[in-house]
Amino acid sequence: MSMNCQIIMESNETTKDNETRSERQDSMKNNWMEQTKIPQVRAIVERQDPSSKEVDDLTIRRFLRARGLDVGKASSMLLRYLKWRREFVPNGSISLLETPNEVAQNKMFLQGSDKNGRPITVILGARHFQSKGGLEEFKLLLLLVHIGFVVYGFDKICSRMPPGQEKFVVIGDLEGWGYANSDIQGYLGSLSILQEYYPERLAKVFLVHVPYIFMAAWKIVHPFIDKNTRKKIVFVDNRKLKSTLLEEIDQSQIPDIYGGDLPLIPIHAGDAASKQL
Repeated sequence: MSMNCQIIMESNETTKDNETRSERQDSMKNNWMEQTKIPQVRAIVERQDPSSKEVDDLTIRRFLRARGLDVGKASSMLLRYLKWRREFVPNGSISLLETPNEVAQNKMFLQGSDKNGRPITVILGARHFQSKGGLEEFKLLLLLVHIGFVVYGFDKICSRMPPGQEKFVVIGDLEGWGYANSDIQGYLGSLSILQEYYPERLAKVFLVHVPYIFMAAWKIVHPFIDKNTRKKIVFVDNRKLKSTLLEEIDQSQIPDIYGGDLPLIPIHAGDAASKQL
C-alpha cells in the first residue's frame, strides 16, 4: 500500500470517528433538552386537561419531537390529541364490529419486526375500495368508518411494540392498484390521523409494486405530507425488492409474498370481535 493511500484511509477513518462522536454528542444534547422540557409540557397540559396525568413521558417526548422541541406547540398538539381521543374513541378502543366492511377487505396485516425490533405492517392497496354513495352525509359516515379502521390498526400495531420501541414499519403494496382503489379522501384522512395523533410513530414506509397510474393520486396527496414523513417514504424498484427489504429486515421476518418466511397474518386475527363478523 502506498503512503498516499494509507494517509487517505487514515483520514477517512478519522472523519468517520469525528462524525460518530458528533452524532453521539448531538444525541446526548437532544436527550437532555427533551428531559428538561417534558415537565414543562406536562405542567401546561395538566392545567387545561386533568386527564393528561395518565400520559407517560415517552408520549410527551414524541409530541415534543414532532414540534421541534417547541413546548408551546407540543402542548397544543397534545391537548388536541387528548380531546380527539375522548371524542373519537370514547371506549378506549375501536371494535371491529364498527368497521365490518373494512375488515372484510382483508387488506392490512401485522407480522414480524425489522432488525431494530420495530413491528411491520403490510397494506395491500388493491384490496381497498372507496365506498360509493350519493348522499354527502353517507359518504362522510363511510369515511369515518374507514378512519375508525385506521385507528384500530395503528392502536393494534402500537400495542405489539416491545419495551423501548416506539416506531413501526409499513410495507405498502400497490400491485394491481387501479382507479377503482383510488380514495383521496381516505388517504388524506389516514395521513392526518398519523401525523396529528400518532406523531413520531412511523419509522419507514416501503412502497412496492407501484404502478405508473398511482402517481396521479400521489401528486395530490404529496403536498399534505410533512417534511419529516416524506423522508421516511421509499419507492422500491421491483428488481431490487427482496434485497432492499433484506437491508433492514431478516429473511425470517419478511412476508412470504416477497420471498421471506412469514405468511401474511390479518391484523384482526385473534380478536374476539372478528369471529362475530
